[in-house]
Formats: sequence, structure tokens, C-alpha cells
Amino acid sequence: MEQSPSMSKPKQAAGLFASLLIVFAIASLGGFFTGLSVESWYPALAKPSWTPSGTTIGTVWAVLYTAMGIAAWLVWRSGGGKVRQRALAIYALQLFLNTGWSALFFGLRSPGLALIEIGFLWIAILITMAAFLQISKPAGMLIVPYLAWVGFAAVLNAVIWRLN
Repeated sequence: MEQSPSMSKPKQAAGLFASLLIVFAIASLGGFFTGLSVESWYPALAKPSWTPSGTTIGTVWAVLYTAMGIAAWLVWRSGGGKVRQRALAIYALQLFLNTGWSALFFGLRSPGLALIEIGFLWIAILITMAAFLQISKPAGMLIVPYLAWVGFAAVLNAVIWRLN
């Protein structure tokens, strides 16, 4: 789909700002839950040698959240009714699940529950990617690294759960 021809440049810029604001607000909420245990409980867990550093994880998430926000903006600005509405609703669901993982893993300190939840998150991301691809190929492609990272995170989560 093409961008809506009636959308002004200021409206597009405001939409991009709002999309990034939403995704980083969600990231901040996840960060709140992560902060509950990342300095105390998490370091004491047995983890595989290939566990990324906190700095690496933070950097990757910053890039992924930016890409997610841009992808949602590309879908939003495409115009187009119910297809767009459905895609953005699925996107909102996966954002909720994204925060839910942090709440379960770090907030409740439950790698087992988080492992179950991350499976649902991965599926929701896959569905989001497919829905975005129907509307904007660049938007759908911006979700691919996120899907891959959450797949990696799911494997890491499973190993941490098994080791502890």
C-alpha cells in the first residue's frame, strides 16, 4: 500500500514521534520490571557462557525498539482501514506481551512462566510481521531482526530455566 496522499508532512512527523514515544514508553515499563532484579537476583542465576552482556542487550533493544516504532509508523501512514487497524492491533498485543515477559522473568523472577510467555510473544511478533508485510514490505522487514532476537532470547530463557 502507498502512503495516504492526504497526509501532510507535519502530520507524518507527528505520527513518527508518537510511534517512537509509544514504543519507548513500553520499553521503559519493561525496564522498570527488569530493574527490580537485574542487579540482585539475575547475576546470581546460572547462565550459559554465550549470554550477552547487559550493555549488548541494552544496545540491541534500543535498535529494535526504534525499528519497531518506524515499522508501526510506516503501517500507520499507509492509510487503509481495517487491514491497517488489524495490523496495528496485533502490534499492540505483541508490545503488551513484550512487557509481560520482563514482568514475569524479572518482576516475578519466574524463568519458567517467562518461557511460556515468550513463546506467545514470538508467535505474536511473527503474526505482526506478516500483517505488516501485507501493508508495507519495509515495515515487515523491520520486524525481522526483532523476531530473530526474541527467538534467541527464548533459547537463552530456556537454558537459564533449565540451569536454575
